[in-house]
Amino acid sequence: MSLQVLTYIFVGLSFAVYIGIAIWSRATSTKEFYIAGAHVSPLANGLATAADWMSAASFISMAGIVSFMGRDGSVYLMGWTGGYVLLALMIAPYLRDFGKFTVPDFIGDRYYSQLARMVAVVCAIFVSFTYVAGQMRGVGVVFSRFLEVDINMGVFIGMGIVFFYAVLGGMKGITYTQVAQYCVLIFAYMVPAVFISILMTGQFIPQLGFGSEMTDALGGGYVLDRLDGLHEELGFSAYTSGDRATIDVLFITAALIMGTAGLPHVIIRFFTVPSVRAARKSAGYALLFIAILYTTAPAIAAFARTNLLNTVTNANYETMPEWFRTWENINLISFEDKNGDGLIQYVADPEVNELTVDRDIIVLANPEIAGLPNWVIALVAAGGLAAALSTAAGLLLVISTSISHDLLKRNLMPGISEKQELKFARIAIFFAVCIAGYFGINPPGFVAQVVAFAFGLAASSFFPAIVMGIFSTRMNKEGAVSGMIAGIVFTASYIIYFKFINPAADVSTNWWLGVSPEGIGTVGMLINFALALLVCRYTAEPPQDVKDMVLDIRIPGKPGS
Repeated sequence: MSLQVLTYIFVGLSFAVYIGIAIWSRATSTKEFYIAGAHVSPLANGLATAADWMSAASFISMAGIVSFMGRDGSVYLMGWTGGYVLLALMIAPYLRDFGKFTVPDFIGDRYYSQLARMVAVVCAIFVSFTYVAGQMRGVGVVFSRFLEVDINMGVFIGMGIVFFYAVLGGMKGITYTQVAQYCVLIFAYMVPAVFISILMTGQFIPQLGFGSEMTDALGGGYVLDRLDGLHEELGFSAYTSGDRATIDVLFITAALIMGTAGLPHVIIRFFTVPSVRAARKSAGYALLFIAILYTTAPAIAAFARTNLLNTVTNANYETMPEWFRTWENINLISFEDKNGDGLIQYVADPEVNELTVDRDIIVLANPEIAGLPNWVIALVAAGGLAAALSTAAGLLLVISTSISHDLLKRNLMPGISEKQELKFARIAIFFAVCIAGYFGINPPGFVAQVVAFAFGLAASSFFPAIVMGIFSTRMNKEGAVSGMIAGIVFTASYIIYFKFINPAADVSTNWWLGVSPEGIGTVGMLINFALALLVCRYTAEPPQDVKDMVLDIRIPGKPGS
């Protein structure tokens, strides 16, 4: 059976499951729409959280960036993994104990201010739209390659699917859809990893194959040693060394860690379980499910890079396999024969290099490069779509609830009924899907890079306000609001300048303190903390009932919790 037919079958069946779940779990109240009625089991929530967390950036782009950047790309692995641990242990249980629908809800009530709520709403929408742009880009890449449609049409199809089950089921539908999506994406990620590990090293477990010797048929030698040698022959830095400045590595990793703990679409998942104890258990389950993919990503990156270099280096362009032509046709691989010899020169020197490969394709193309069966390739396509759509749905729900609940119900239109609030939430999702689709068609960067920007924005805005809101009874509304505004304005301005206004200056010599736009969120976070603490010191203390509420959140096992 052909690859395209198999892809239609796999993708069609997975979409049918998602739509069926949405119809079965239709939300009939705002509580079901916002937090799935707070009746989700810890295991189901752990699966849904893992799917929500492992977006297109994790499935499609993370191994790709590690594959192309080597050690420098590992900041994404360290940052995203460490960030989830921080969120699970330090933030989620306390916010669940607070018992509200959204992060702006917490900010507004904790800082006894509608202005604080409004600032949090703006930050949540800004962060979520930046993040969702990467997901829609991932959807377009998968559709354009495997269903052979235009990349823009792929984004439109993804928009339609997400809109249907997000509008119909809300958080209730999204939760159970994400359970199914996790099963699809992890199976799709692990099957080719296992096959390729066996083919290249004889090891069944990819994590062990990553540190093993290659088979005699491939010339032997350890995988990373061979990859270092290939890189150096072509003028690239050794795969296991890095070119990125240490301070930038530190700041990117910190931005990803702190940004994770401030991402509203991940935090809201812990409001869907019935108790604080269930929130802790679901966090543990999610960490286990996330670790399966994240510990496999370095192996996939190394295997894919090795196979790619062995396949394209000095190869005759006319005899390249079919997968090369297919990716070339959708402009995600490009070849320019500069010396006219018909051979592909893939080297570090830009003046000599003749091949450009989009790093977002590496996981999707890996099974094809390795010559795996068509059903495995089709499975990977379904997995990539599951990863992108699961996170996109969660982000769109955050945007929707920020508008309908935090902006309208809790601020501008407090008198609306629950039915009207639900209607506004669904209307907000429609407009959010349209804007997300635009950013998917016109993305500001590759998937992991765009997502890193979102994490920096979350770190510089939400993280300090949430942490000080939980652990400091002295932090007041003036400090929190001024910190959030300063942090996100500084971070957004830095990113916009270097990525849109003056992209030619996007090199380390022009960066402030040598920190890239991906890592500037850490500086924004420090500015947020510093300004908030300074303003707080010279303004009035919070009311006593707010101080009591903060202490109450931190007391485990109190009656009624």
